[in-house]
Amino acid sequence: MDKLKNFGFLLKDLSQRYVARYEQRASAISLTLTQCKALAELQKNEGISQVRLAELTGVEPMTMVRILDRMESDRLIERRPDPDDRRARRLYLTDKGQPLVAEVWRMAELTRAELFTGIGQEEIQVFMRVLEQLHANTSRFDSHPLASAGAEPDSKAAAARAPRSAVNTSR
Repeated sequence: MDKLKNFGFLLKDLSQRYVARYEQRASAISLTLTQCKALAELQKNEGISQVRLAELTGVEPMTMVRILDRMESDRLIERRPDPDDRRARRLYLTDKGQPLVAEVWRMAELTRAELFTGIGQEEIQVFMRVLEQLHANTSRFDSHPLASAGAEPDSKAAAARAPRSAVNTSR
């Protein structure tokens, strides 16, 4: 059987299992993956708006409001008035929230290490290059939708446009 046939199913299952494992760790500090992602993005972008944080994390704005409400009540973040817009608020980590970001990254490292058990450093580097290329390819989907729901791309034309990788991943 062609191994690529189950690619999508395997990718989805891998993602779900990774998230579940990470969330097992995050639950020890009473956080969800989405909260961890928000904390990490907020550390890099303190002073941003709720709307921008929702965009950066890929979370719907209304969902982000509920997440931030909880994080504010737990005193992990604070909302401050936006000096340029009386209706808007800017987001900042609190002294209590700041050290949690290091824990977020520590848990990510532990989960990644577990995931890559038995895989060599060179294989990991190749995998990451392929994964980054897959991400770049799928990022173009939004700007290049299929003409109709049942339309199939011209595989020869698609193959001709596909970038050639310098990495030989065949075995």
